Amino acid sequence: MSMLIIANALYQGQMVDLCVDNGRVLSLTASGKESNPAGAERHDAAGRILFPSFIDAHAHLRDPGFTWKEDVVSGLTAAAHGGFGVVMCMPNTDPVNDDPAVTRQILEKARAARPHGPRICPIGALSVGLRGEGLAPYGELAEAGCVAVSNDGLPVADAELFRWAMEYAADFGLFVIDHCEDPCLSRKTVMNEGLISGRIGVKGQPDVAETIQVARDVLLAEYLGLPVHIAHVSCRRSLDVIAWAKDRGIKVTAETCPHYLLLDDSSLASFNANAKVNPPLRARSDAAALRQAVKSGLIDILVTDHAPHAAHEKEHLLDQAPSGFTGLDTALAVSWELVRQGALTEADFIRLWCAAPGRLFKVPVNDFKPGAPADFFLFDPHLQWQVRPENLHSKSCNSPWLGQTLTGRVTGHWLGGVNVA
Repeated sequence: MSMLIIANALYQGQMVDLCVDNGRVLSLTASGKESNPAGAERHDAAGRILFPSFIDAHAHLRDPGFTWKEDVVSGLTAAAHGGFGVVMCMPNTDPVNDDPAVTRQILEKARAARPHGPRICPIGALSVGLRGEGLAPYGELAEAGCVAVSNDGLPVADAELFRWAMEYAADFGLFVIDHCEDPCLSRKTVMNEGLISGRIGVKGQPDVAETIQVARDVLLAEYLGLPVHIAHVSCRRSLDVIAWAKDRGIKVTAETCPHYLLLDDSSLASFNANAKVNPPLRARSDAAALRQAVKSGLIDILVTDHAPHAAHEKEHLLDQAPSGFTGLDTALAVSWELVRQGALTEADFIRLWCAAPGRLFKVPVNDFKPGAPADFFLFDPHLQWQVRPENLHSKSCNSPWLGQTLTGRVTGHWLGGVNVA
């Protein structure tokens, strides 16, 4: 592998040259200070922002079993072009990833299709078949390569089973990631319960449906002295419980998604199924509270919750269309809007998308120190592009931003010093 020079990149406000050798960072110096060794490949960044490759700790790749929506190859291609070097994929596949053979199949397909990455870190099923009745074989899943367990969009109603899951997972160093939702309060709901749901006449899910299960999880975490990670937090009420828990020293961490920060339930006022997601988009006041929580660190990380569907699946009435939309292609441009608005800094961006998830899930990240993995991308914060099917690398084109113009896009991505996008 030849030496690589990325010249004239902008890193945390400074113009720099990055030198990579044998897949590792050799040096990061002020522009013009780095020599140009004979035979080195040179790439002029032309002032674009240099970022370490990001981690998406919550994505659905639909493979095996639902490959008309997405597959490992298309999902990782979207990740590469979206700036993600690591993707943690949820277990709601067919067959469910509750068996080490499924885990190995996912990993082998990823290695064969994209040997240079992005890298997949599978999340195993918390319960057999995601049925919430018996625990999956965590030891075998961990040995096969799973980094966490989750029941994903089928929350575990049985508190005793969830307790067992926390204890059993801890024995194998696996994180428990919980989609918090009371299955009774959320039954047959379509969107957030509020003024908009009442106006358009559809059944809404109260925010307390999420918060009740958040409270259960953090109380169990305190009682057991074990960690729990709360998936895609959507409302202020849940933030209050998480803040209480952290103040007490309970081992709780939490994530949210760009769409909960920048959209609200008014996006469904016109019955737009592309904005239907679970948990649902909440009120404007919830989005404001979440933005503050992301800035303060109460919310630990950002994730995409990439949940692709085929176009025809979203072409139904709002109450019949599936929840979820594509996110790997658009997440950085959408969340960069918060930096443009001054709500987040570039350092916050790196913390939320890279440093914190890397630390939480024990994934190596590039800190640009000598010897660090040469996983990085260039981002043009001024490049405008329209969200259209031909501009997306995912198989899925359902997005609440479909047809809109976003600002900011990845213009090059290297993993281990190899260009992957």
